[in-house]
Amino acid sequence: MRYLDPKADLTFKKVFGEHPDLVISLLNALLPFDTPEEEVTSIEYLPAELVPDNPLRKDSIVDVRCKDARGRQFIVEMQMVWSREFQMRVLFNASKAYVRQLGKSHDYDLLQPVYSLNLVNEIFEPDMEQYYHYYRLVHYEHTEKVIDGLHLVFIELPKFKPHNYSEKKMQVLWLRFLTEISEQTRQAPQELLDNPEVNKALAEVEESAFTDAELEGYDKFWDSIRVECTLVNSALRRYKEGMEKGFAEGRAEGIEKGRAEGMEKGRAEGMEKGRAEGMEKGLAEGKAEVARNLRQMGLPVDAIARATGLAPEVIGKL
Repeated sequence: MRYLDPKADLTFKKVFGEHPDLVISLLNALLPFDTPEEEVTSIEYLPAELVPDNPLRKDSIVDVRCKDARGRQFIVEMQMVWSREFQMRVLFNASKAYVRQLGKSHDYDLLQPVYSLNLVNEIFEPDMEQYYHYYRLVHYEHTEKVIDGLHLVFIELPKFKPHNYSEKKMQVLWLRFLTEISEQTRQAPQELLDNPEVNKALAEVEESAFTDAELEGYDKFWDSIRVECTLVNSALRRYKEGMEKGFAEGRAEGIEKGRAEGMEKGRAEGMEKGRAEGMEKGLAEGKAEVARNLRQMGLPVDAIARATGLAPEVIGKL
């Protein structure tokens, strides 16, 4: 038996975008509900595309979007490559889902919370041990005072180690499903097979459950991820090189200026200026290179804009 990786776009949506019982189990396992009464009992799938009311505004697509009987909305995203732009996109999409609940004649007290669950296959907080990050609106000094509305959860999958977390069984099982099952898996762990919900998810990602066309799309997804990782790493390398060059040039300029106006003051100013200019130049060159390569691959301009943060008109000139 051969499994496909559940983190791929096709498999993730097949498991959690077509089976209400499985996405309910995932939400209850991974969202920060304080009491059993808060847990999700039923859901209705919503369109994954958040089309703006104004055609001049930004369109956006998520992996899975649904709501429960109380009107709470849930957005689930599987992200393979981390970027600052993805974090901003999560806030943008959750905010859009929140404000679009009401029509012109509706009262604000009808607003229901929006939960955004984001599973990330990269480490983006290397200085923090925990893999689970929960954001919401709280009072700066009195964090017990909360404005309910947006709940943003980010999970760093590479940090998850099952032997460290035994108190939340379903959370552990779902994270093991996402981190341990891959194309190299020939026999799923017995603990996963013994759970009815995870067992059902495993059956959905068996290679035999997919058509030839779906398998071709699956392979293309991983090809695009490899290209994206290469381009991002290239941009980061150019960014680092730009920083180092700018730092060196700024240091030299600072030393020269310091001879005339005071060694210490000139060095500090020159180093700071060089660092800032180098960072800006390196980042700009890296983003432009990524966008240029993606255009050559035939990706649409709006997708490139989401991936790089560049404006569509800038991309059009490359």
